[in-house]
Amino acid sequence: METIGFIGLGRMGAAMAANLLKAGYRLWVYNRTPQKMEPLVAQGAIAVSHPFEVAEPGGIVITMLTNDAALDEVVLGAQGLQDRLGKDGIHLSMSTISPQTSRRLAEHHRRHGGYYVAAPVFGRPDAAAAARLWIVLSGPAAAKRRVQPVLQAMGQGLFDFGEDPGAANIVKLAGNMLIGAAIEAMGEAYTLAEKNGVSREAIHEMISSTLFACPVYQNYGRMIAQQTYEPVGATASLIRKDMELALQTAWASLVPMPVADLVHNRLTARMARGRGEADWAELALEVSEGRS
Repeated sequence: METIGFIGLGRMGAAMAANLLKAGYRLWVYNRTPQKMEPLVAQGAIAVSHPFEVAEPGGIVITMLTNDAALDEVVLGAQGLQDRLGKDGIHLSMSTISPQTSRRLAEHHRRHGGYYVAAPVFGRPDAAAAARLWIVLSGPAAAKRRVQPVLQAMGQGLFDFGEDPGAANIVKLAGNMLIGAAIEAMGEAYTLAEKNGVSREAIHEMISSTLFACPVYQNYGRMIAQQTYEPVGATASLIRKDMELALQTAWASLVPMPVADLVHNRLTARMARGRGEADWAELALEVSEGRS
């Protein structure tokens, strides 16, 4: 078993790191808020006081950070990650970031003799805890082969999108846009039913078991039907950032995305109402509360 470095222990990262420990990996962990490292230390992880300390020469470091700026700081800042990873080291980036950032960091690692693999995930924190994430990846073939057992310890399925380090991030942004579109659509449909005397939960049971019998409609649909948005998975502020990245990528590639723009506006409205740290599925309330 390799020693793995893990940076970023939020709702998702902590659960993913715990599964690596269960799989028998030795784990060095770092989080900006030290208290978040304590549960993993109790399970056998070793906590460090600086991000670069999780890396060993030629090793593997996983990052699960909130945005591009945080990742840039870890990799390119003073005593950056690559200074320790060195030749043949692998940076396994599992954050939702822009494809442009992935490509730029991949080139940085390549110049230092290392590798960069993008591997963003689909799934809420409960799926992360159960090692039931869906993982999309892209990057150099040899590096992907080496990290495959590590990814399998955290997920239920891997989907390879080739060697372009930005490809997996494009898939992740596209997937999040589709989830947002589904949340908006269910919010509209279930509110239409309710305003005309049909139970939200009744239409949800029918829709999610027939026409749209899939996890997004079943799980997010249940939240929207019941209008119960706890426990929080991904927050409105976090996914608003993802929608911004999707729209920026769309603008650069001349792809009109009016649905993504609508979802972004819904999430902006939730933040303006002080709900930025609530679950992003609350965007459906913008419909049921009668806002255009």
